[in-house]
Amino acid sequence: MQIQILSQYFLQYGAIFVFLIVLLEYMNLPGFPAGVIMPLAGIWASRGEISFLEVLLLSVAAGILGSWILYFLGRIGGEVFLRFYLRHFPKHREMIERNMEMLRRKGPIGVFIGKLLPMIRTLISIPAGMISMGFVSYTVSSLLGVFLWNLVFVGAGYYMGDAVWKILGM
Repeated sequence: MQIQILSQYFLQYGAIFVFLIVLLEYMNLPGFPAGVIMPLAGIWASRGEISFLEVLLLSVAAGILGSWILYFLGRIGGEVFLRFYLRHFPKHREMIERNMEMLRRKGPIGVFIGKLLPMIRTLISIPAGMISMGFVSYTVSSLLGVFLWNLVFVGAGYYMGDAVWKILGM
């Protein structure tokens, strides 16, 4: 999506668009890159259309909801999916088992760190559910990681907002 189109959606649909697009991104759906969406939300806030705090809280709420959905998918159907996957890609078994064991050892700290790493940050929720990590500790570690990640990206957009608007001629 082009930044102008996304900007138009922000103006047309407001805060619900921020929530929905960030939710889809945290559910690891293709086409919704956080590196574009969240800074754009910060840019939008820099124009005064919405407050920075509101954008940040909406993005964190959407991130947690998306993370919970993947956590419960991992908890409910993760083993079935893993068996299916390993049947088709048996060479990945050792790497997956090694990573699952590391998550068991690191627990919530592993989830927090995972939430700060591109690509891993959305996928970490599924194995956390598969190993039946405690929901409260999973939620707290996810919340901290999601908050920090979103603060950096939304904050960058907010901080750079005026410059971006000038470049785009808007």
